[in-house]
Amino acid sequence: MLKVLKSGFFTSIQDLGRLGYRDMGVPISGAMDSHSVKKANLLLDNNPDAAVLEITMTGPTLLFESPTYICLSGAYLSPTLNNKPIENYQVIKITKGDILSYGKLENGFRSYLAIKGGFRTTKVLGSRSQYFPVTEHRCLKDRNEIDYEETVSFNPVISGIKMGNHFDLDYLEVYKGPEFSILSDNQLASLFAKSFSVSKANNRMAYQLSELIERHKKSMLTSGTLPGTVQLTPAGRLIILMKDGQTTGGYPRILQLSNASINVLAQKKSGDTFSFKLL
Repeated sequence: MLKVLKSGFFTSIQDLGRLGYRDMGVPISGAMDSHSVKKANLLLDNNPDAAVLEITMTGPTLLFESPTYICLSGAYLSPTLNNKPIENYQVIKITKGDILSYGKLENGFRSYLAIKGGFRTTKVLGSRSQYFPVTEHRCLKDRNEIDYEETVSFNPVISGIKMGNHFDLDYLEVYKGPEFSILSDNQLASLFAKSFSVSKANNRMAYQLSELIERHKKSMLTSGTLPGTVQLTPAGRLIILMKDGQTTGGYPRILQLSNASINVLAQKKSGDTFSFKLL
């Protein structure tokens, strides 16, 4: 059992998502940076979809009540095990009573804790990903307990890897969206010739960007959206839907992020900048 002594800013259980229910208005959810999750699970010889903890900006304090093995990935939040620094992308042996803590955010925005065998919470609609109201809670709270399988011995094929930070990229690769053709020459110039910054309005549902482009008067019927859909409001605001984003929307869908760029954006925080690169 894993005891949550302190939950941190926003720590949730995530896997690779809840597929097959968008027609009922249920978002995909799942890890915002699936690339980092897959790498950590790979090192532990887990299924790529094994449930992990997604840790946002400020980390939790966690007590392990039985032996296991863990791997951290994604953002680096100065983690320590029993007050001794540990690194990302390393298989780390855990003994009963060990305490994992986090400190200063050094880079990125979301860190992941994978555990041997994955966290064993109840599946809802085929996924362990927390998303309220599909699941009872949207994130972990102090004193929560999470089940995992005790592992006394494990010989990893690879005990660690060196990873470049994909989230250090200063551009997002995008495809043309269904309403791309409504954009004027001025809007196109603004969209691809300048950088944009993440506003304070950013979460698992969507990222709003601080800079505006030229207004528009295009009206349209509510249509389907996906994680990575870039919407343009009448005021010229860009909104990028993320893993918990709604399944439909009424704003023009001018761009669509590649899957790789969703991972990149998931590690951006308020004030970080990037440009769009059309594929």
